[in-house]
Amino acid sequence: MARVPLGVVGCGGIAKQHQRAWRQVREREPDLVEIVATCDAHRPSAERYADEVAGFQASRPEVYEGVEEMLRAGRVRAADVCTPHHLHHVVALQCLAAGVAVQVEKPSGLTVKATKRMIEEANRRGLVLATAENVRRGPSQRTAWWLLHESGRLGSAQGFCMQRVQHQPPAEPAQAPAWVWRADRTRSAGGWVIDSGAHFMDTVRYLFGDVESVYGCVRDVVPHPMVHDGLRAFDQREDFFAAILQFESGVVGQWARTTVFPGHDWFQCAIYGSRGAIVDPSGDIFHGPRPHAEVRVEGQAPRTLEDIYPEFLASLSPERRERLFPHGFTDGFTLECYDFAQAVATGREVEVSAEDGLRAKAAAFAIYESSLSGQAVRVRDVLDGKVDAYQRWLNEKWGI
Repeated sequence: MARVPLGVVGCGGIAKQHQRAWRQVREREPDLVEIVATCDAHRPSAERYADEVAGFQASRPEVYEGVEEMLRAGRVRAADVCTPHHLHHVVALQCLAAGVAVQVEKPSGLTVKATKRMIEEANRRGLVLATAENVRRGPSQRTAWWLLHESGRLGSAQGFCMQRVQHQPPAEPAQAPAWVWRADRTRSAGGWVIDSGAHFMDTVRYLFGDVESVYGCVRDVVPHPMVHDGLRAFDQREDFFAAILQFESGVVGQWARTTVFPGHDWFQCAIYGSRGAIVDPSGDIFHGPRPHAEVRVEGQAPRTLEDIYPEFLASLSPERRERLFPHGFTDGFTLECYDFAQAVATGREVEVSAEDGLRAKAAAFAIYESSLSGQAVRVRDVLDGKVDAYQRWLNEKWGI
């Protein structure tokens, strides 16, 4: 099997996590993939990335400032897209049109319409299109799924409460932080609900199935000043949201986050089955149950997911264990990258497809759409484009 020649597009923040993942993949399976190109509009970033890659593979990747230039060179068979959100669909469509398979960071496309275009192009050309989703693949998330669906210890899934209040007052104007692209809603599509929320929605879909409907409230309560090119600007991301999610399976959930209420920080992170609960003391409401989350069943001493993980592993067949944790990998970024490379190399399906990314994103967008309309929103209507008032201005802005 020939190595998959890979191009990394976007060499900034999240791409560094991908680089660490690709390094681990090459250490364990050196004949699977080779990074042959790095691409970033800021050439020094691409050069630095190429230098770092040359430290763990025999050849240094070629460096490009534009995707078109990289594709014209004809060297890449697959692309790992790590750009800002508003460029996800742009770069993915360029690569797919050139016959290049794509893994794209979440959210997979700026809007539902953008992601649908990506999926249509990939299907038309018979190419792999994966969502780079690392969270659900972790040992604690896998163990939680097993507890809810196979072990019987927690009974049937009932619901969850993921809520956090953490006061973070805006900085004084003289200490205002520098502007970042995520603060521009035209580039990020929103704040927590769609950004970290893409992880959350994929994880709850993994644990509970598809979301049927959402009732949400999203607000920008307190202005948060920033400095952009020496001028005063404001962070456009929400500082409050609350949502009730109803799943097709009958599961119900509460999800909320705010940084505007002073005087009492608190959180609740719990997943409930009919016989017990998984309670996460970390307060992380976005990334699913963490290793130190406690499994609490009446009449039994609490145990952490980390403690139960070996029992989950022992329950797996050798084939299933190798599929979930190939080469013993447990890091989510490494697992997503390995999964993508294997799919390109062998033609098998990826675990988290662009369709999965689309469904997770549509559930997140349903919160914005519900808040805008003041009514509960069916996720199917968001997927079908029947409800799109929040996304419409994004589609118009970027010509989607």
